[in-house]
Amino acid sequence: MNIGLIAHDSKKKLMQNFCIAYKGILAKHTIYATGTTGRLVEEVTNLSINKFLAGPLGGDQQIGAQIEHNQMDLVIFLREPLSPKTHEPDVDSIVRLCDIHNIPLATNLATAELLIKSLDRGDMEWREVYK
Repeated sequence: MNIGLIAHDSKKKLMQNFCIAYKGILAKHTIYATGTTGRLVEEVTNLSINKFLAGPLGGDQQIGAQIEHNQMDLVIFLREPLSPKTHEPDVDSIVRLCDIHNIPLATNLATAELLIKSLDRGDMEWREVYK
């Protein structure tokens, strides 16, 4: 399955720790990420990550395009909900596109853990049929 990873600056360390904890599961799938998040996760996990541009430079839009073309099966977007970003429309777009295209989306650690464990159990196989 194709998994998208995005993390705002204040959540990048959390994303790294999440990916370290679930490296065994993530290694079985194809990982995409915005540029900086992908580089940081790659450094600590040695996972192979397909990196787009940094989020504010168009990476959010690139992941959005993957969602629009049904090429993303799961998105983990650890975002900072208390301080608006200059590229907030792109953030809202990711959430909206996941809703439109029935892509499971985690925006916090609790939901990310539920989705990654669900993926490991095989509960996401419906995505293959949906494609």
